[in-house]
Amino acid sequence: MTKKMAKKKRPSKKKRASPFRILLIPIVILAMYYAVNLGDHSYHLSSIGKDEIPSEYMPIYKAAEDKYGVPWYLLAAHHRVETKFSTMKTLVSPAGAEGPMQFMPCTFVGWSHPSCSGLGKGDIPSEQKTDPAIIDKYGGYGVDANGDGKADPYQIEDAVFSAANYLARNGAADGKIEQAVFAYNHSDQYVEDVLYYAHRFVEENDKQTGKPM
Repeated sequence: MTKKMAKKKRPSKKKRASPFRILLIPIVILAMYYAVNLGDHSYHLSSIGKDEIPSEYMPIYKAAEDKYGVPWYLLAAHHRVETKFSTMKTLVSPAGAEGPMQFMPCTFVGWSHPSCSGLGKGDIPSEQKTDPAIIDKYGGYGVDANGDGKADPYQIEDAVFSAANYLARNGAADGKIEQAVFAYNHSDQYVEDVLYYAHRFVEENDKQTGKPM
């Protein structure tokens, strides 16, 4: 994530954007717009999604969607792109992004924290990093989703809800999907990758209408 959300540089092979995947972007954005504005949260998981998304994460994505209005499959796509559903060897990037959804500490805690500058690694004391009161004070996006008194970027519930909070506040809850995804990581390739997986994770009828089959 850059200075709104400075991010690691994703270690992937350079590739040219597929024309097919580029054409999918407006289709996915339109489907998500209808999903958000129609307020129906029962879109069907595709057979590909069933194979690729670990089932234990689905209730978390859907609970975050209910709270923030961000489509569950968009959250699943971010989780897939960021850490391959938390299966990376380390959940800390070279730039300092942390947890399943790869938050820079300053984005999670708040950029008004006195130690925050540059890419957003900051020098935030560990006891402050997960303190909801500190996060509220400095305007961060971290959320205590599981009610344990801590907003922890390494806990999957907190990480997914925090990502939903960030995406919602950057337009995803209002149907501005591409804008929100780009805010999460200022890369056109990143936007393409996230929307590609979002498209894979829902049934064909859902992609077109945002409604369940």
